[in-house]
Formats: sequence, C-alpha cells, structure tokens
Amino acid sequence: QVHLVESGGGLVQPGGSLRLSCVASGSTRAFYVMGWHRQAPEKQRELVASIFSSGITSYADSAKGRFTISRDLAKKTVFLQMNSLKPEDTAVYFCRYSDGSLATWGQGTQVTVSS
Repeated sequence: QVHLVESGGGLVQPGGSLRLSCVASGSTRAFYVMGWHRQAPEKQRELVASIFSSGITSYADSAKGRFTISRDLAKKTVFLQMNSLKPEDTAVYFCRYSDGSLATWGQGTQVTVSS
C-alpha cells in the first residue's frame, strides 16, 4: 500500500509561484508513474503533469512552459513547481501514484490564484 500526502498549496497573486510537494510512504514498485492532477469547482479532474519511474516527464498543454514536475527519490517526494500562475489555475491539486495494479490518491491541496 502507498500513502500520499500533499502540501504547499495556498493563496497566491496572478503571476506568482508555488511549489507543491507529495510525500509517498509505503513500498513502490520498480515501474510506476506519479502525477499531479487538479480539479476546479464544477469541472472534471484533469492531469497536469506526470513523472515516470524512468524519470520521463509529461505535461498538459496548460502546464507546459510554466509548471515543472520533479522528484527526490531519497525522500520519496514529488514536486510541482508552478510559475506564472493564472486565476484559471485555481483548483484542488491531487497527487496520484499508479503502478498498473494499484492506484492511490492523496487528499489534495488547495491552490487559489487571486488578487
């Protein structure tokens, strides 16, 4: 079983930055993917960025050029650095772990972009 805890959300002005963290506890498999998803009010949850066990990353078009996903393997932590934030980035951000047989979500962290 893998347990995920996100942190780092908050209120930021447009153009500002935030760094989200997701700490994983438990045993992860050799091949897995961890992703950041977000869900705005009355909208479907969407994938923002992913990082595979190989280190390969991928981004939604809305995140390209502004967000960066990275990890610290020793600390079993995945980060999402968000720059040039826009009001439309406001959402609850969730971390997700998947290894083909198990998928786990964190509890989410609120990001609000507003002046």
